[in-house]
This record gives sequence, C-alpha cells and structure tokens, in this order.
Amino acid sequence: MELPVPSQNLTSGVARPARALAAAAGITLLLAGCNTADTLKASETLSHGFVIDQETLDLVPVGSSREQVLLSLGTPSTTATFDTEAFYYISQTRKRAAAFMNPRVVDQRVLAVYFGEDGRVANIAHYGMQDGKLFDFVSRTTPTAGRETSFLGGMISGLAGGGTPPNPFGAGQ
Repeated sequence: MELPVPSQNLTSGVARPARALAAAAGITLLLAGCNTADTLKASETLSHGFVIDQETLDLVPVGSSREQVLLSLGTPSTTATFDTEAFYYISQTRKRAAAFMNPRVVDQRVLAVYFGEDGRVANIAHYGMQDGKLFDFVSRTTPTAGRETSFLGGMISGLAGGGTPPNPFGAGQ
C-alpha cells in the first residue's frame, strides 16, 4: 500500500516573498558597489594643526595684547621665550596617493606672533617650507648629514679596528 506524500509547491505560499526579498537585497548590494564618488578616491589630503584664516588673523593687528591673541587665535602650537616672547601656530598639509601609502608633506606653514617688551604684538610673520628646513619640534633635532651608529655597530667597528675596545668604566687601565 502506498501512502500519499504531500507535495510542496515552492513557488507559492511563504517561499515566494522570501525569494523576492533575497533578490531585492542582492540587487541593492550590487548597485551599492557602483557608488564610486567618495569610496574610491585615488588620493587623500590630510590637514593638521592651525589653519590660517584671514578673518581670524585680522582680529589680531600689531599692538594687540597677549590675551587678545589667545582669545582670537587660541592656544599656540608652541611658544618660545628668548629675548622676546613669541607664539607659533603651525599647520601642515600632507597628501597620499592611496590609503595604504605614507603621506608626504606638501605644505607647512608657521604663523609667528612676536611680542615686544610691553607684552603687545610687535610683528606677525608667516613662514613656509621654502623659508627653511623641516624641523622636528617634538625631539628638537634637525637631521644631520653625519653617520649614526648603533651600540652593536660601534662594538663591531671597534673590534674590526684591531685591539680591544676601551672599557667605558675605566677599570683595568
């Protein structure tokens, strides 16, 4: 005796809306990949630091007080106190051709506000990359053309020169 097996029609009932929803989601995902306006930009520009705005700079004419400079321009990137005090506002623009590449500096600007003996603005100067070498303000070093050797390199060059290397503690001399 044969038992009747109920057959399921996959094109009707609950399966039909699920298929339509899956097809709509697939088409939406495919079309979302066509938006290349912002997602596939080849280059990227990065700006860091104080961006010089002429309107803000006009608020600080020569003769302004130190407090007016701080209120208008904000806290400086760095300050210097030598014979006269100066505030430095530093900005840097870097570009990279792709997101995985290292950025290279294309523009660097320094706005220097110099104060006189009375604590008022004596001079305002703008400096850029053409005015000097790039200077590392964090470590306060300028790259040199000399040769730097590591501890291990110094030991090897000392042994290669012949004789025993000198004892740094002075014992045994």
